[in-house]
Amino acid sequence: MKKILLSLVSVLVIGSCLAQQDSLLTRKDRKKRDVLLQTSMGDIVIRLSDLTPLHRDNFLKLVKTHYYDSVLFHRVIRNFMIQGGDPESKTAPAGKPLGNGGPEYRIPAEFRPTLFHKKGVIAAARDNNPEKASSGSQFYITQGKIFTDAGLDSVETYRLKRKIPAEQREVYKTTGGVPHLDQHYTVFGEVVKGTEVIDKIAAVPTSKGVDRDRPLENVVILKARLIRRKKYGH
Repeated sequence: MKKILLSLVSVLVIGSCLAQQDSLLTRKDRKKRDVLLQTSMGDIVIRLSDLTPLHRDNFLKLVKTHYYDSVLFHRVIRNFMIQGGDPESKTAPAGKPLGNGGPEYRIPAEFRPTLFHKKGVIAAARDNNPEKASSGSQFYITQGKIFTDAGLDSVETYRLKRKIPAEQREVYKTTGGVPHLDQHYTVFGEVVKGTEVIDKIAAVPTSKGVDRDRPLENVVILKARLIRRKKYGH
């Protein structure tokens, strides 16, 4: 993922941020809410995972405080992912490189064997820190591609250095995704409605200049808000 520059922080600062989340969020927020991203190319509904409570609560807090309103998807790579969450993108002029903005804290990694990079998951971006701790605000949603067995064998051998579970291999061969990111970036939820919007955003023309991979026409998160959880047809 694109490197993001975030300052190191003490455990006390992280603890303070988590305490603020606890005071802001209700039990209903944590258990009964999905996140609606109203974008300039359509709506995306995200369901956060209770297996990653630090990332879940941080994302809910940022949505409740309107942090993501007017933020861009500033990095888009077809057959890979769409990335957003940089607050500096709200007022960025055309052609400006983005991806370094965010709060002055990281979130400890929450890798879970059942959460993997199939198409449509949301995961946290990060810089190249040894703990693989996540950015405080930047995230990406996977598009990826469909893999063959031979392609997955290559990912296992040269990228992951481990075997991909059989049930996950089947998903990568049918739904698709980005398997080489597994257990390197924290997956903390998935899109439950609006996967076609991911494909639309991933297909937009992007820059090849200093602002490489930034859409030539802004793709905007107009508003992010909490909505009541519903059942969807999958």
